[in-house]
Amino acid sequence: MLESLTKNLQSAFSFLRGSGKLTESNIKEGMREVRKALLEADVNFAVVKEFTQRVTQQAVGLETIKSVRPEHQFIKIVKDELEDLMGPVGGYIDTSSASPTVIMMAGLQGSGKTTSCAKLAKYLVKKGRKPLLVAADLQRPAAIDQLEVLGRELDIPVYAEREGRAPKVCERAVAHARREGRDVVILDTAGRLHIDDALMEELSDIQARTRPVEIFLVCDAMTGQDAVQSAKAFDERLALTGIILTKLDGDARGGAALSIKSVTGKPIKFVGVGEKLGDFEEFHPDRMASRILGMGDVVSLVERAQEHLDEEQSREALEKALTDSFTFDDFLQQLQQIKKLGSLKDLLSMLPGVGGALADMPGFDDGQLVRVEAMIQSMTAVERMRPEVIDASRRLRIARGSGSQVGQVNDLLKQFKEMRKMFKGLRTGGLLGRMMPGMGGVSKKRKLQQIRQMQGKLGMPGVDGPGAPGLAPGGGRKAGSSSGAAARKRKKKERKKRRKK
Repeated sequence: MLESLTKNLQSAFSFLRGSGKLTESNIKEGMREVRKALLEADVNFAVVKEFTQRVTQQAVGLETIKSVRPEHQFIKIVKDELEDLMGPVGGYIDTSSASPTVIMMAGLQGSGKTTSCAKLAKYLVKKGRKPLLVAADLQRPAAIDQLEVLGRELDIPVYAEREGRAPKVCERAVAHARREGRDVVILDTAGRLHIDDALMEELSDIQARTRPVEIFLVCDAMTGQDAVQSAKAFDERLALTGIILTKLDGDARGGAALSIKSVTGKPIKFVGVGEKLGDFEEFHPDRMASRILGMGDVVSLVERAQEHLDEEQSREALEKALTDSFTFDDFLQQLQQIKKLGSLKDLLSMLPGVGGALADMPGFDDGQLVRVEAMIQSMTAVERMRPEVIDASRRLRIARGSGSQVGQVNDLLKQFKEMRKMFKGLRTGGLLGRMMPGMGGVSKKRKLQQIRQMQGKLGMPGVDGPGAPGLAPGGGRKAGSSSGAAARKRKKKERKKRRKK
């Protein structure tokens, strides 16, 4: 998401590295590069001009803080202006005093409008609402069938009439929702390949008959400035209340996201970030600005983990990793949980400092997780439980069964072994060893109690948060050989020496 823009902006900020302070000269030089990066991202020219002027005015003459590097001060100014450019915070849906609340969805053909209707309905169900989907697109072949299929998948009712005029269909649908106790009505209206009078007259008639409290325009983020111009034209006729940007996960430039609110004055309410019906998020300008600047978006990552991950499974996996019982079966289970969170590339872009680097990683994709999953599934039950029994002939069989190379199987086994060593070091001599001294010399029951105490201190799964779903498998020392046990032996010897003296 927006990888090329992130990379170009980070390159633009490099002019300040090593500078002792912000000067008019180096600020202008940097803003020249920022302007170039934004224009290459297909951001509206007028928006770029105003944005660079505001940043320059704030940066020139800014008093340098000794404890803060100059480039960090400059980036903070850029981040604040990006937030203002894309703000305010979206996601809020006005609720009508008279039930049901009517939400009208508009947009051009191919923008993802019908799918966005279903995604919005699923989002509202999570909020405790009871939506009704209305198939009001009587122009596009199979549009009604598509919405009905999505409705069945989500177990959400769909109101549809195969014949008639869309405005009357919508009017009858609202009355039907009122009778059935549905508190939200989502109107999937017709689109066109381009804006024309017939489309606008139909939409205006639907608006007059149903009185929607929200009119969302669905725009394809990948169309850049075309999406901005479409939004402007729709707003002139319909008085939009917000924008839904689709396919943002495939938009490397970001022109629509950075321009649309400034040009139309309408906030971005939601964004589509994938093909699945759950890939639908509230839009947060501050989080998006952080991701654009390569600062990550840990808050969204945690929220996504809380929604999709099984805390009990994550807790059990951590306990096994720290008590020498983590197997390839457990590792496979954790991989499958990670896949629920969405694209691996998108997840890594939420980590600070990673987003811009992804553009320089050719071949990096979710196929890597699929290949690892295939290799593990090609192992026998014994091999998953005891990887050390996998000899050369077994590795060849696993490679053939998973469509992989023997070298890839070797890499997986090597990484699995190294991760176990890492957890062994954490538990006995590192962080966990210091937090839980003597862990190796106690019973398994006591070990698990100490692990849970450690989870509470770190906010790990099962206590305060989702933790890290993909924690690597671990191993450890046998009972009686931990650093705690060794420390007790040393103290015993010291007491004996003092007695002899």
